[in-house]
Amino acid sequence: MSRIGRWWRRGSVDSPAAAESTHESLDALSAQAADSLRRLIDDPRVPAELRRELAQDYAEVAELLTRVEQGHLHLAVFGRVSVGKSSLLNALAGEARFATGVLHGTTTERGQTVWSEAESHGVVLIDTPGINELSGEAREALALQVASRSDLLLFVVDGDMTALERDALRAVAAQHRPVLLVLNKADRYTREDRDLLLQRLREHAADWVSAENVIAVAAQPADESILTMHADGREERVQRPRDRDIGALKQRILLILEKEGKALTALNAMLFAGQLSDTLGQRLTAARAGLAARITRSYCLAKGVAVALNPVPVADLLAAASLDVVLVMHLARLYGLPLTRREAGNLIATISAQLVALMGAIWGVHLVASALKGLSAGLSTALTAGAQGALAWYATLLVARAAERYLAQGKSWGESGPKRVVEEILAQLDRDSVLREARAEISRRLYARKSSD
Repeated sequence: MSRIGRWWRRGSVDSPAAAESTHESLDALSAQAADSLRRLIDDPRVPAELRRELAQDYAEVAELLTRVEQGHLHLAVFGRVSVGKSSLLNALAGEARFATGVLHGTTTERGQTVWSEAESHGVVLIDTPGINELSGEAREALALQVASRSDLLLFVVDGDMTALERDALRAVAAQHRPVLLVLNKADRYTREDRDLLLQRLREHAADWVSAENVIAVAAQPADESILTMHADGREERVQRPRDRDIGALKQRILLILEKEGKALTALNAMLFAGQLSDTLGQRLTAARAGLAARITRSYCLAKGVAVALNPVPVADLLAAASLDVVLVMHLARLYGLPLTRREAGNLIATISAQLVALMGAIWGVHLVASALKGLSAGLSTALTAGAQGALAWYATLLVARAAERYLAQGKSWGESGPKRVVEEILAQLDRDSVLREARAEISRRLYARKSSD
């Protein structure tokens, strides 16, 4: 069970000494949560271009940090269409803050407002779309996202739980947020039927919600029909509005806020920070891979064109090698592991040694093509420049892929060593397709250059 789950099921604090110790512990938890979030935001290993790509993720972290620092708590409702989620929030708020209606799916996106009655606790009430909306997947995903970002959840039903609701409650509980199971529209049942229904709901939710947190309410009760007998003997049936019945739920929420609100905010923030850290790690890996691919392609193109254009035998290979050094240094900065020019050169030497051992024939062709360019009167240059440029492109791609593996493992070749890494990269790359693409792109660039001249 998570730290939040243990805290949630542990119950209240009874003695003054225990209460004082708990408040000190909560202050420490809040400080720890805030520190975790700041480390996520200020992580110096994340390059600026990746921060730009992950701006939305970092905005969420900053928002959560503000919540922790200000002690705000988010309370969200969750449930099927038309169980009365918006009506329940309006009842808690004491006024119509959330849209309600007779049509399915009145709530189509997240809505929120500050709960003035719990202002001292900084509570924000959050409405969510129904989990069984006709355009379901996007709205259900939004509802689950809100649930995972909230500190306390009200899972609202209006009768015995359906299979969909049980699955949804299980999914929400998996977010490790405390949940109250709320039976709305309780005014539709007799007292006896309501008690039986509450007992059945407690049985359904026993694995995720404690018995005292299954509560019946009537957020927007139907009018009461009253038969009136007049003095002249006439009977008249009139409709009289009934008061909302949310007292037990409000009392339970306020008790939770008083005793555990700060703990929920701090512990949920830490949980969210951990989850977001994992998500950011995955997103950073994907974003790095995308940026690395774009960076590598630009260097492959630059090297391929430079080699194809350079008429000096072998010297073009030496010039191109300097491009590889700059490429490796660029990739190292992207991975947050900067290399000096000397370190980059040594890394390329290690990779190249393995490439020469594994691809001697290709390197031989490369050197011959370089010599032919200088010995020809021009005809051979036209025939060999594109081929040699393509080989230069391919070689740079191999160097880049190997360097990425080395950097991704924290400047390490791992247990297998550089030879095995290079072998795996060679096996993964389709050399012929890479060379075809390289020749086509280099030829296009050379033709464009010639036309502009």
